Amino acid sequence: MAAPRPAVPAGLGAILLAGGRGTRVDGAVKPLFEVGGRTLLSAAVSAATDAGARPLTVVAAVLDESLPVGWVREDPPFGGPAAAVVAALASWPAEDDPEWTLVLACDLPGVDAAVRRLVDDLPLLPSDTEGLCLGDASSRPQWLTAVYRTRALRQAASALPDGGRDQPMRTLVEDLAIAVIAAPDALTRDIDTWEDLNEARARADHAHPTLEESP
Repeated sequence: MAAPRPAVPAGLGAILLAGGRGTRVDGAVKPLFEVGGRTLLSAAVSAATDAGARPLTVVAAVLDESLPVGWVREDPPFGGPAAAVVAALASWPAEDDPEWTLVLACDLPGVDAAVRRLVDDLPLLPSDTEGLCLGDASSRPQWLTAVYRTRALRQAASALPDGGRDQPMRTLVEDLAIAVIAAPDALTRDIDTWEDLNEARARADHAHPTLEESP
């Protein structure tokens, strides 16, 4: 019998970033790319929902009205990931903040496993740790595949000039005490190009063959 998963020590919310320009895919809306029979956005929402995240806010124009999420947009649009997180936090009543906030880019085919890894490791963190993010094969932190203490994230957001406009996520979290854990490439690999998309679809088809292809 499988061992029970560790419980998240307190409330969990989620901020999903889905409002980028998609410049390397000719301006296409990456979160609406389908991989394995669902959109990347839907996969991210499902992963956050399965982890018990609430509130759950997507920073983008409304891309799918059927999803059970809140929608906000950074002002001006396309202000970058730091500005997107600032906008999402501003939409949450501070008195109802969850203790932790998932921050996820909506271009991750392996988002389910990535969120499970973050949530499973969260209870093991030292009490003074302010965040946990996955590291890619070169141990580079993936700031948009991460979970942060909401209070620390708010404090960092309040210190950013111009609401974080045109700033990378690294700028928002660089003064926080964040643990980086090595993760398999499948958990951190994102989709930046058409080639990435084709490869992700091929991997999904291989992992979940159709009935016609099944032996």
